[in-house]
Amino acid sequence: MGNRTFTMIKPDAVKAGHIGAILEKINAAGFRIVAMKLTKLSQETAGAFYAVHRERPFYQELVDFMSSGPIVSAILEKENAVADFRTLIGATNPAEAAPNTIRALYATSVGENAVHGSDSDENATIESNFHFAACDVYGA
Repeated sequence: MGNRTFTMIKPDAVKAGHIGAILEKINAAGFRIVAMKLTKLSQETAGAFYAVHRERPFYQELVDFMSSGPIVSAILEKENAVADFRTLIGATNPAEAAPNTIRALYATSVGENAVHGSDSDENATIESNFHFAACDVYGA
């Protein structure tokens, strides 16, 4: 189990003004933010990030949504980071998310679900490196 994970606060939550509240929940859960930036993904960058879903019917809608407005990307640190963060954010469908999870509080639908969280240690590293240069994050 690793001690870092990657997250994005998605355009819906940024537009709704939930950045501060989401970051507060992340901090209260014991995560340390080791890198963070506000940015806007281009269609090309969003497409590359979600390339694993290219053959799925929701791919273009996902790319359009993720490039529709600013996001906050961050690398978080805590023991058992990936699993603990997945618990904190809740189920993809906010109607199925446990009470007081980020998605239960701030997501509006399966598609506009407020945050992304890495699903494995391997993907946390890949996604972190996609959004942040290794030297920015690891001091290399």
